[in-house]
Amino acid sequence: MITHFLPGVVKILFKSPLACSAVIAAAGASQRMGGDDKLFAGLLGMPALAHALAAFQGCAYVSEIIVVTRLDLLEDVTKLCGDYSISKAVKVITGGGTRLESVLNGVMAASKKARLIAIHDGARPCIDSGIIKNTIEAAAKHHAAAPGIPVAPTLKRGKNGVIADTVDRKDLYEIQTPQVFNASIIKGALSDAFRKSQDITDDCMAAELIGVPVYVTGGSSQNIKLTTAEDVAVAEAILRRRAEGKPCG
Repeated sequence: MITHFLPGVVKILFKSPLACSAVIAAAGASQRMGGDDKLFAGLLGMPALAHALAAFQGCAYVSEIIVVTRLDLLEDVTKLCGDYSISKAVKVITGGGTRLESVLNGVMAASKKARLIAIHDGARPCIDSGIIKNTIEAAAKHHAAAPGIPVAPTLKRGKNGVIADTVDRKDLYEIQTPQVFNASIIKGALSDAFRKSQDITDDCMAAELIGVPVYVTGGSSQNIKLTTAEDVAVAEAILRRRAEGKPCG
């Protein structure tokens, strides 16, 4: 793991029970973006990653930001933090071969004074301060929390290319990020999952596997993840309408 230390704000009030380190996962390969890197996709003249970082920069509960990225992006991401005044970004570090390993690197790089750790996808540029604040507050109370929205589409279970049955949508959620945890819990959960080579799809799952319940907070349909080139246009429309003070949906 390679670490770039930035002259960030390291003397924020870690004594608060809500003092939170934010780990931004920005080490993906952007395989479905047609060769373009989704982290640097321009949205209103600003890279997507910068929008995500700015949201955490503006949250009073966030005491520091650690960005986890690929080795080939280390210099670019470090420069981005400086160019967009992300002063809470104290470290930009390299990830690992999997998302699990990358996020584990990030949480282990967080300050030992942090009570909570938030983990967010750098490719979710439309995250808003309200979701960050509410999820951190819920994690402070319940030890683990994540934003989610109820599943709306009709879901079918298939077998051999044929619909087998309809899945009951009741109590089903699409879980988003940031996912926020007690620092000790998520460090232990991710370490255990990595040691056992468990195939986890998000950080909540690591907590679930060691028996930690995760509280669901309100998410938003606007908190989209950039996966395809079409998502970039949608994200820019969301951010433009938000900047203009117009409703997005």
